[in-house]
Amino acid sequence: MEIRQLKYFVRMAQTLNFSEAARSLYVSQSTLSQQIKALEDELGTILFQRDSHSASITESGEMLLPLAIQTIQDSEACIAQMNDLKELLTGELNIGVTYSFSQILTETVKNFAREYPGVKLNIFYRNMAELMEVLRHREVDLVLAFKPDQPYDEIESSYLFGDKLSVIMRKDHPLADRQSISLEELKRHRLAIPAKGLQARNALENYICIERSGLNVCLEINEANILLDIVQNNNLLTMLSEASVRGRDFLKAVPLDLPDNQMQGCVHTLKRAYHKRSADIFVKMIREANTIQDISSKWL
Repeated sequence: MEIRQLKYFVRMAQTLNFSEAARSLYVSQSTLSQQIKALEDELGTILFQRDSHSASITESGEMLLPLAIQTIQDSEACIAQMNDLKELLTGELNIGVTYSFSQILTETVKNFAREYPGVKLNIFYRNMAELMEVLRHREVDLVLAFKPDQPYDEIESSYLFGDKLSVIMRKDHPLADRQSISLEELKRHRLAIPAKGLQARNALENYICIERSGLNVCLEINEANILLDIVQNNNLLTMLSEASVRGRDFLKAVPLDLPDNQMQGCVHTLKRAYHKRSADIFVKMIREANTIQDISSKWL
């Protein structure tokens, strides 16, 4: 039994489609079929029921799946630990990021890439729920995102900085000189807001139901940077974290007047999982970044 065969089996179990699984694995469909058949022959059991159009996983396949996933994870952790023991920062570091963290991430990525050229950085942008899921499946080594409203038992969230849910607008907007803005005041303005799934939307819905709020919502979108571009080029308001406007000189963030208006930027990692040395160094660098220090000092 080979780790490669187990990886093929897991991907096939996830897709239940030979052509899709083969394409994602960058192998031919015949190679995938042969390796799955070889694994079945070695184990003496059928893992998939096949017909001309589809495949379904058998009871044996269902039993093997969690064991195969654990074996693959253990083998990858073993390789990572051996590389770390050489005291050579090599390999890959996979980082999941929410859209609001773009500007916060940039400084550290530049510094890390310069100091540790042997490490390939793979950065994935997703919303909060998607990032927590890929972290749980160990598809990323760490996640940079605001603290979720509901904790995940297997995920540890380490505090990076404090922030506030804010109204974002152009600097020449009539409300730009305010110290805070109430939800009642927002009803008199046209809004472009983050779509469901983004943490700013989750934070906002802790206080109001958008559909029954009376807010004049003319646009919803699930990508924060596009949302900020729209606000920057129109007389619209949106609601995101204050940190999301860093690096955008034409935008202003004014805190929403809400009770306990707090958002916590965090590093999220799996509990009881091996942390790559490169991940530990990256987290140390982002904690020490000027961007994080500036944000932290703003709310002291």
